[in-house]
Amino acid sequence: MNLLDNTAFDMGDIDYHWCPGCGNFLIMNILKGVLTELDLKPEEIVLVTGIGQAAKMAHFTKMNFFNGLHGRALPVAMAIKAVNPELTVIVESGDGCTYGEGGNHLIHAIRRNINVTNIVHNNMVFGLTKGQASPTSQLGYVTKMQNLGVFVEPFNPLTFAIALNASFVARAFCGDKEQTKEILKKAITHKGYTHVDIFQPCVTFNKLNTFKWFQENTYYLEDTFDPSDRIEAFRRATEKGKYPLGVFYINPKPTFEENLAVYRENEVPVYKRKKDLEKVSQKLFSFI
Repeated sequence: MNLLDNTAFDMGDIDYHWCPGCGNFLIMNILKGVLTELDLKPEEIVLVTGIGQAAKMAHFTKMNFFNGLHGRALPVAMAIKAVNPELTVIVESGDGCTYGEGGNHLIHAIRRNINVTNIVHNNMVFGLTKGQASPTSQLGYVTKMQNLGVFVEPFNPLTFAIALNASFVARAFCGDKEQTKEILKKAITHKGYTHVDIFQPCVTFNKLNTFKWFQENTYYLEDTFDPSDRIEAFRRATEKGKYPLGVFYINPKPTFEENLAVYRENEVPVYKRKKDLEKVSQKLFSFI
């Protein structure tokens, strides 16, 4: 795959701060291809990231972006979408940032059904901080910090999201370009909160969960699988051994933005409306 694909989202000849062979490169190129095929333009998109190796994606793609704090990308994305629902908002970060520091925000983003796509790079390790166990590291996994091995059950983002009745839940593997591309297309065009957990190897710090390991320990949900069946989706998401990939759960429902009173009778984005500063001042002082 050519790193510098000829799309509107390429930054040209720049330095990349990822290790050679990192799965982040694959996810970046797949995402750029998806956005191109969906005929989206850089100015129509905002990429919101947390902190970490995966979150450097914003520096390597040509589009609007906001680098948030560690684990704090989702509330920023919610605010952006609330002010301008016309934008396509994509949240992107790693498993440590999203499932660790960002767990509280993840709960409420799903509950509120904000209309954003949340892409999580899941390499089962903290790459930025040199290889500590992450929330998704497997039992027994040994690191320099966890030198006796991980002894806590790994976080399962799919069962978590399905239990909260998320609008769209999927899992992909970056080594399968075409399948991941189709999953991301469905996620970005879906109306509501979409959660896509993407397996990707960390070639420097995680010597267990390699490209070969993911290839040998994953398989795709059957064509007959029904993503509207929440109970079956939850059951399949709990499977151990080989991990299923694909779209697990689809649950269309009103979005956070649609439920906001400010948009019930007027679909014009807030930022385009004429401001009455006197009314704003009166409203603010009424709380004092």
